[in-house]
Amino acid sequence: MTNDRTLEEMMKKLNEGTLSKNMDRRRFLETTGKIAGLSLGLTIAQSLGGFSVDAAPKFSQYPFTLGVASGDPLSDSVVLWTRLAPDPLNGGGMPSHVVPVQWELATDENFRNVIKRGTEQASPALAHSVHVEVTGLKPKTVYYYRFKSGNELSPVGRTKTLPAKGDPVSSLTFAFASCQQFEHGYFTAYKHMANEDLDLVFHLGDYIYEYGANEYVASGGNVRTHNGEEIISIEDYRNRYAQYRSDADLRAAHAAFPWIVTWDDHEVENNYANVTPEKGQSVEEFVKRRAAAYQAYYEHMPLRKSSLPHEGGMQLYRDFNYGNLASFYVLDTRQYRDDQANGDGSKPHSPESLDPKRTLLGTEQEKWLLNHLGGSSAQWNVLAQQIFFAQRNFGTSDAPTFSMDSWDGYPAARERITNFVTEKDMNNLIVLTGDVHASWASNLMTDYNNPDAPIFGAEFVGTSISSGADGSDWRADTEKTLAQNQNIKFFNNFRGYVRCRVTPQQWRADYRVLPYVKQPGADISTRASFIYEKNQKGIQEIATSTVPMGIQISNEVEEDRHRAHQRAHEKQMKKKREKVKN
Repeated sequence: MTNDRTLEEMMKKLNEGTLSKNMDRRRFLETTGKIAGLSLGLTIAQSLGGFSVDAAPKFSQYPFTLGVASGDPLSDSVVLWTRLAPDPLNGGGMPSHVVPVQWELATDENFRNVIKRGTEQASPALAHSVHVEVTGLKPKTVYYYRFKSGNELSPVGRTKTLPAKGDPVSSLTFAFASCQQFEHGYFTAYKHMANEDLDLVFHLGDYIYEYGANEYVASGGNVRTHNGEEIISIEDYRNRYAQYRSDADLRAAHAAFPWIVTWDDHEVENNYANVTPEKGQSVEEFVKRRAAAYQAYYEHMPLRKSSLPHEGGMQLYRDFNYGNLASFYVLDTRQYRDDQANGDGSKPHSPESLDPKRTLLGTEQEKWLLNHLGGSSAQWNVLAQQIFFAQRNFGTSDAPTFSMDSWDGYPAARERITNFVTEKDMNNLIVLTGDVHASWASNLMTDYNNPDAPIFGAEFVGTSISSGADGSDWRADTEKTLAQNQNIKFFNNFRGYVRCRVTPQQWRADYRVLPYVKQPGADISTRASFIYEKNQKGIQEIATSTVPMGIQISNEVEEDRHRAHQRAHEKQMKKKREKVKN
C-alpha cells in the first residue's frame, strides 16, 4: 500500500512538472527513473507472494510450447532457457505456484553422457520461465540440453561455449538478424539459419512488434494477425512473445545455436527514447509500460540474472570475447538516449541535433565502450547494435536530410567514438546493424563528405526477417541514395539475415536473402558477399548473384516505412478516442 501511495504521489508531481514546463531534463529523468523502478517493483511484487511448490506437476497440455533456447555464452558458462506455457496465448495457462523444472546438459544429443544436471524453480513472478546459468564448462565445446517437468520432456537444444579470452582462434562463423514483424510474413529465414554451420547468433532488436491486429500493415497487406490489441500490460507482452515463439522456424533457430540478444524500440514501442514515449501519450503511463515490457523481454530471452530488470531499467549492454579473434560489444541504443531531435523523422540538421551534449548511449555506457575499445587487443572490435551508424544522406549535397532516429541524429555522439578510434589508430572496427528492414554495406570513414578520408572499419546492415513483407532487389530511391553516399557500397531490399565468416586477416559478410516471405517455403540464396581486410581499400564485393523469383525493383522508397508506422499510430489514437467516447 505504501508503494502504491508513493507511486501515485510521484506521478502527480511528474505530471504537474511536465505540464508547467518547469522541470529540467536531469530532474525529469531522475523522477521518471524512480517511477519506473517503483513500477517495476510493483509489477514483480504483484506476482510474488507465499507460493507453494508443486513437486509433482501435471499439465492440461504440453508445457514446453515455446521451445528451448541458450544464450550469453562464455568460455566456461552458458544460459539455458525455457518457459512453461501449456496455454501460451492466454497468459501461459499455469497455476499461481512454483513448479520445479529439471535440466540436463550432455556432450551428445542422445544424452548418454550427461555431465551436468539440476533443478530450477519456475515461478509465476517470471511467467514460469527459467534461466539456468550452467558453469564449469570447457571452452569452444558443443553441448546438448533439455528440460523436464512432471512427466513432460522438452525438445533438445544444442549450444556451444566460446573460446577462452586471448586464446588463438583461426575462424568464427555466425549470423545476425533483426526485425521480425509476425503479421508481415513467415519466419522462413530462421528455417535456413538453423541449417547453417554457425558458432552463434546475434539478434539486434525488434524481436516482437507492439501493434494491435492489422495496425502496422505491410505493402500489399498482412498475411498473419497479431493476437489482440496494442500491447501495454505485462500480460499483453507475455502473450505477444508467446505468439512469436509459436513460429516453428524461430524455435528451431533458438534450439540450434546460442543467441546473444539486444533490443531496439518495438520491444516496448516505436521510436521511444529513454522514458519519452513516441507521441501523444502520457509519460506517467509509459514508464509503467516500459517496466512491463522490460520484464517480459527478460522472461523470454536466454539472459543471465545480471540482466534481471531492477530500479526501472535493465542491464543489457555487455561484452563477449571470442578468443583473441574478436571482441563483441553489445549496445543498448534505446534505454539511455536523448529524445530524437527535430521531432524525429528524416530532417536537416539543426542546433538541436548538432548539440555536442546529446547522447545516444548515455554517459555510463559510452564510457564503458571507449574503455573496452581502448584496452582491446583482439583482431576485430565489433559493435553489435541496432541503428545505422555510418552517414546516410537522403537529401542532396546542397540540402541534406538524415534520420533523426539513427546515429545521424546524434552526430556528436558518433564523432566521439570515431575520434577515439582514429586517435588509437584502429582500422578493425566492425559495426553490425538492424532496424531499417534492408541490407546495406558501408565503409566507416573519418569524414563521410571526403571520399579520400581514411577508412577505419565497415558497417554491415542486415535486412529484416519479415518486416516490410516480400521486398525487392532495389527500390525506387536506391540509385539516388547510393549516388549521394559514396561510403555506401551495397543495398538490397529482400528479407533474410547476414552470415559472417571471420579470420584474423579478413571479415566476410554473406547477405542471405529470400525472394518472398508472404508465403512459407521460400529458398534462400546469397545475394552478395563482401570482404574487409584492414588495408584502406574498404569493403570489396567478391560475389554477386540474382535472386530467383524475386522482384527486381519496386516503387517503394525509404519514407514508406515511416509512413506505415505513422498510419499505425493514427489507428491507435483513433481507437483510444473511440474508447473515451464510449
